Amino acid sequence: MSRRLKTSLIVIGVLLIIFLPLIGSYNSIVGLEQKVSAAQANIDTQLQRRSDLIPNLVETVKGYAAQEKTIFTDVANARARLAGAQTVTDRANADAELSSALSRLLVIVERYPDLKSNQNFKDLSVALEGTENRIGIARQDYNTAVNNYNTSIRRFPNSIISGMFGFSQKTYYKASQGAQEVPKVNFTR
Repeated sequence: MSRRLKTSLIVIGVLLIIFLPLIGSYNSIVGLEQKVSAAQANIDTQLQRRSDLIPNLVETVKGYAAQEKTIFTDVANARARLAGAQTVTDRANADAELSSALSRLLVIVERYPDLKSNQNFKDLSVALEGTENRIGIARQDYNTAVNNYNTSIRRFPNSIISGMFGFSQKTYYKASQGAQEVPKVNFTR
């Protein structure tokens, strides 16, 4: 082998040793970022599912409690704010507001025993409860994905790569102030 060929092979070898781990790190960060996006989409899907259930629940309650107009307006306004939320923080705050309005709506149910025994209301209540559980799990999954991503982009050598390619930390899904207290909902007596 000629000296020139040996030198070229050494240079190529050194470049591969340097760049292959960088490429692997970049691809790893991209994968983690996609998991964050997918987890956020899952939250949005569950929030939409809940939002779609609410009009039916409200209409069922309205049939029994027509004089409770303020709560119906509050629920509608909270749904609109959630639908218009753009950031994770705005979405979390709007979600907490909607949960609060829903809990007030469900308190009304206690005043109407006939409503509690209505099959449509029971079915909607079960669907809403299941959706609330799915939302909680989706939030946990999102925060886990954000934690993995944020940790990855801050570790060396990924911190260099994330800085070079503009990867920035993601925001955790946090409940708004006052949302730490779980509303007590009881559909049966």
